[in-house]
Amino acid sequence: MAAPSAIMPSDALVFFGASGDLAYEQIFPSLLGLVRDEGLNIPIIGVARSGWELDQLKQRARDSLAHHGPADPPAQDKLLSLLGYIDGDYADPSTFAKLNDALGEAKRPLHYLAVPPSLFGTVAAALAKSGAARDARLVIEKPFGHDRASAKLLNGMLRKNFPEENIFRIDHFMGKEPVQNLLYTRFANPMFEPIWNRDHVRSIQITLAEDFGVRDRGRFYDATGANRDVLQNHLLQIVAHLAMDPPTGEEFEAMRDQRASLLKAARPIVPEDVVRGQYIGYRNVAGVRPNSTVETYIAVRLFIESWRWEGVPIYIRAGKSLPVTTTEVSVEFRRPPRETFGELVPGGSAHMRFRLSPDMAIGVGLRVKQPGERMVGNDMELMLTAQPATFRPPYQRLLGDALQGNGHLFGREDIIDAQWRIVQHILDDATPLYSYHPGSWGPDEATQLIGGDGPWRDPQVTRTDARMASE
Repeated sequence: MAAPSAIMPSDALVFFGASGDLAYEQIFPSLLGLVRDEGLNIPIIGVARSGWELDQLKQRARDSLAHHGPADPPAQDKLLSLLGYIDGDYADPSTFAKLNDALGEAKRPLHYLAVPPSLFGTVAAALAKSGAARDARLVIEKPFGHDRASAKLLNGMLRKNFPEENIFRIDHFMGKEPVQNLLYTRFANPMFEPIWNRDHVRSIQITLAEDFGVRDRGRFYDATGANRDVLQNHLLQIVAHLAMDPPTGEEFEAMRDQRASLLKAARPIVPEDVVRGQYIGYRNVAGVRPNSTVETYIAVRLFIESWRWEGVPIYIRAGKSLPVTTTEVSVEFRRPPRETFGELVPGGSAHMRFRLSPDMAIGVGLRVKQPGERMVGNDMELMLTAQPATFRPPYQRLLGDALQGNGHLFGREDIIDAQWRIVQHILDDATPLYSYHPGSWGPDEATQLIGGDGPWRDPQVTRTDARMASE
């Protein structure tokens, strides 16, 4: 959906944390893409407290693009010509005075806070005090709080200095092409709408699996866990895309209205509907506490309390050190009230499958007759589409949207609150923690959770395919 024509694009981009890993791995390559593909031609000012000069920032950008960006010397030269740099402490008013001078005639800057969440309030307040927040937009990275109360506190701090419509809570998962395709496939094809409800859908499964552990992120992960890392944000957004009603109206806000409505209708998850696991060996990772009870795996059962979805269980699981790296959605349809040919047909025979990574695929499960006289069949999957993961980088999409003032892929205050409400009762040690072996599909208790609605549909992706698609 296009943004209203009255919304003016930003005329400068400021990114705090210019010397950090996020800028190195994502922001510089995305800016190059915007310069190359969309003709970005505005001042781009990096801010950091690293004791750098502009030449050092430019060298950092060159190194970043050599490792993470496409080879495009003209676009790189253009990007480097747009760069400026402010060095200073985020708590020092003189830093923001220098920023104001560097902004010059810019009237509508976009401020990107690629800094730890503990600094969001500090930087937002300093921008407002210096005058740099006037008619400006603010982009912040997840996590948006550590629980529902802290998220409310964070939103309160930000709203003191920026109106809600100018706050862009970025979640890179929302910018991925396959996630957008999930929404598009639902609403662009009229044959799906009549069966997309409790009368025809028996259950839904969502799996986000990674075949690696926490690597060198032990300290971060031990303060976060699978719930906060991917369930509360990425996976609940997939639920919203999968189950929301069609947006009404042409404004991009209509899309967020429907996502918010769906998430507000979700029943808060209770401990009885959760299984948490931790892979054997996690506690040996540097930065992880020896007695850590943080989950590296989580499986939940979720219900949406609406006419469309009443009684349809949604099973979600996510974990580290599982057999493959992939994200898949499987929608299982109800069998007819009587099997015409008297067969014992598996429950998952009729299904629709969306693979969101490492490649993008859509398949439909069908029952097909075996050759011969008997009226018996086999389960087959008709592949509707399969595409390699050669898409526009999500950060490029999201940065471009933020610069244009288009917020439909970003988190809104009520959406973030609804997501925290759903998981609030199962945070931290609210449920037992079970061990599982690396390379398995998690603890056995997850099979008990899905019970008669199972089995879990284990995605079939080779490790080689997953690595090739991510490179």
